[in-house]
Amino acid sequence: MKLDILAFGAHPDDVELGCGATIAKEISLGKKVGIVDLTRGELGTRGSADLRDKEAANAAAILGVTIRKNLGFADGFFTNDKEHQLEIIKMIRKYQPEIVLCNAIDDRHIDHPKGSNLVSDACFLSGLIKVETEVEGKLQDKWRPKLVYHYMQWKNIEPQFVVDITGFIDVKTKSILAYSSQFYDPNSNEPETPITSKNFIDSINYRAKDLGRLIGVDYAEGFTTERYVAVENLSKLI
Repeated sequence: MKLDILAFGAHPDDVELGCGATIAKEISLGKKVGIVDLTRGELGTRGSADLRDKEAANAAAILGVTIRKNLGFADGFFTNDKEHQLEIIKMIRKYQPEIVLCNAIDDRHIDHPKGSNLVSDACFLSGLIKVETEVEGKLQDKWRPKLVYHYMQWKNIEPQFVVDITGFIDVKTKSILAYSSQFYDPNSNEPETPITSKNFIDSINYRAKDLGRLIGVDYAEGFTTERYVAVENLSKLI
């Protein structure tokens, strides 16, 4: 099955938080989008891996993605090595995306930049014919995505481009809140974490509003890129 966009996240909920509205918008435009989670988030303070599996499935249904897979890497301890790269290469070659979205290149959680570098390296290696991978007894063809973009996460890094997500912020928020074990719940008796405050949930909205303000729209999501952003002509810029 070929996808237009494949979004990777170190943990279930990374993709929703970083680029959920962009994904929802692309799907509304007829694009096929998939999500691959590297870990099950088993080290999370709240909830459990089994619960997060269910929450991830619910969030995927809200966004309308075509597929969602979990590679089962060790939360907090996966590394950017051949073993992990090959598993991601298998996903890239299986779904042949034109665009890959992945974690922020620099962030508070150590898994985010690790995941970012891991996926980026795998995207390059996936295009090498002498890197052989096999799925279900069949050798895979090489495939390199045309574009690799990194979404914003905890840190307010300077985006290199932003996407107008006006009309899709509610879908993003709903997909995030599908992870009810992870975010603000005034009735919860579980320990507080940096992402369980109401301010954190509010920050998702006000960051999107501020990025939107800067380009003259209601809401936007920011990304960084590994190559120059090219436009067909000057009039194509918003």
